[in-house]
Amino acid sequence: MNWVTGLQPQPIRRPGRATIEDVAAAAGVSVATVSRAIRGLPNVANSTRERVQRVAAELSYRADPAASRLATGRSQAIGVAVPVLNGWYFSNVVAGVEAVCTEAGYDTVVLGISSAEQRTRLIHDTDGIHRRIDGLVFVDVSYSEDELTGLADRHLHVVTIGVRSSVFPSVGIDDVEVGRLATDHLIELGHRRIAVLTGLAEDPLTFPVPLRRLEGYGIAHRDAGLAVDPALEVVGNFSVAGGYEAVNELLALDDPPTAIFAMSDEMAFGAIQLARERRIDVPRDLSIVGVDDHELSVMVDLTTIHQDVEDHGARAARMLLDGLSIDRPAPTRLEDPVHLVVRGTTGPPRAT
Repeated sequence: MNWVTGLQPQPIRRPGRATIEDVAAAAGVSVATVSRAIRGLPNVANSTRERVQRVAAELSYRADPAASRLATGRSQAIGVAVPVLNGWYFSNVVAGVEAVCTEAGYDTVVLGISSAEQRTRLIHDTDGIHRRIDGLVFVDVSYSEDELTGLADRHLHVVTIGVRSSVFPSVGIDDVEVGRLATDHLIELGHRRIAVLTGLAEDPLTFPVPLRRLEGYGIAHRDAGLAVDPALEVVGNFSVAGGYEAVNELLALDDPPTAIFAMSDEMAFGAIQLARERRIDVPRDLSIVGVDDHELSVMVDLTTIHQDVEDHGARAARMLLDGLSIDRPAPTRLEDPVHLVVRGTTGPPRAT
């Protein structure tokens, strides 16, 4: 049973051969878990492995990498460009890409793009990596439309995750809605001093997600007739340590917040850690909501905005592979839904 939705997974049958996504949907797990279970890799519970194998048999699923290798003139490799190599979100997106590529017989090449110079080098590189990959997935990497048009003119297939493109297909979520959902939940509980943990202190790649989530945070305040206090916007660097330090700063204010919207679960974990060390009751003295629905969120009873991160990678990889036979695939947009998962870290503010 899927603990988020409470629904029993049902087999999904599509015309033709079953895909890894079909098995994942029917078994109620991620595509990366299906890939690990079928390949006999570690870090998969025995009960999960048995369920995946049973569903795969029921759907007559069989990975057939040899089939795609019949194609000629291709490197059989897909590149994935990410700004952060060790972040939870990015590693899970890569896991989704890799699972689908492995099924199709493609290697996955992970490219760290942590500076503007590296981004420019990748986009304008015509003699290096472009000759060693058949396509490229950009994960929350900024670019200009002219730069992407240049890639299309050089016949490199691209799918973007997060950032919408008018040149290539893209996959993502509505990050404005993420910010609005989280903030509305806190406002509806009665909170009026709501802080937000956002962004990176130094962001040479102009990471767009924080700005869009901050926009949703502002919309929720405006719709409720509340003013946004700039003192309650603190950089948390999308890390546990950053969330810890940011909340330490917030609690030093003369009028500290009663609630916190952390733009990632990892920052929320840091906020919870500091609250426990300071003996601050969560949620009576401080409500906390995160984003992602990290696998540890249920362990700390964190209220969060759920998004299927590995599915973003899987869908992007499938779009990329399906489009390899097309000169210029249409710039379609697949937008995954998000929803609020209410747990124990949010509640009404303590009565004065």
